[in-house]
Amino acid sequence: MAAAMASAAERAVLEEEFKWLLQEEVHSVLKQLQDILKEASHRFALPTSGSGGAIRQENFVLSTSGTDQVKGVLTLQGDALCQADVNLKMPRNNQLLHFAFREDKQWKLQQIQDARNHVNQAIYLLMNRDVNYHFKTGSEVLKLMDAVMLQLSRARNRLTTPATLTLPEIASSGLTKMFTPALPPDILVNFYINLNKLCLTVYQLHVLQPSTTKNFKPAGGSILHNPGAMFEFGSQRYEVSHVHKVECVVPWLNDALVFFTVSLQLCQQLKDKISVFSSYWNYRPY
Repeated sequence: MAAAMASAAERAVLEEEFKWLLQEEVHSVLKQLQDILKEASHRFALPTSGSGGAIRQENFVLSTSGTDQVKGVLTLQGDALCQADVNLKMPRNNQLLHFAFREDKQWKLQQIQDARNHVNQAIYLLMNRDVNYHFKTGSEVLKLMDAVMLQLSRARNRLTTPATLTLPEIASSGLTKMFTPALPPDILVNFYINLNKLCLTVYQLHVLQPSTTKNFKPAGGSILHNPGAMFEFGSQRYEVSHVHKVECVVPWLNDALVFFTVSLQLCQQLKDKISVFSSYWNYRPY
């Protein structure tokens, strides 16, 4: 009898604690998440709808720990490269090439745009459960946390995992048509985000003659193609002779990644607390 009473009393205490968790602590965590993610959203440097504010431009100097074959400055405006001013030293004859974006052109960085959209979607999910919303079960909280974590994971992955592209996809991307003077036909370029860095890869090509004895094997998709990679574009076959990768650190991208990590940790901690309560009684509150 005493054991049964103790068990009932323990259950009552746990149920009160769980009720407090649903009514108080969950909303406290949701408020923390909203504050953090709004800071993350602000880092993407785009004005909110209807604010009419100008998007700031930031200049970044390209650098590499290897050779100095490629130098330049990139101008980033929100999720778009609005200017690229690049010098390329050709290794075969030390000829110096200079190319820059045409004044009427910008290059949209889809990774940044997608990451921002996922952050805003996570904020929207959180704001739909304001302080007046009453969570009745743990399953509601778990479902919300899973939805928010999915958006945050997608936002983070868009910045940490550049797209794999084939060389013909890079050649036909439209990026090669943005420069003045026009890029020579034996040069390909690609811009992408990798973690907190804005990267530029320059591929120098040579034409494979029909009489070549090389076994032609087209390269598949990759983030970074190596010398020796072959591809066919139009009616011509090419081989990559040199690859130059330069990059610049974008501090606010690093901030955003930190905010994503902290937010994911908060979500997981709340899920863990909900799960702990479920292990104490056969009646599952979720």
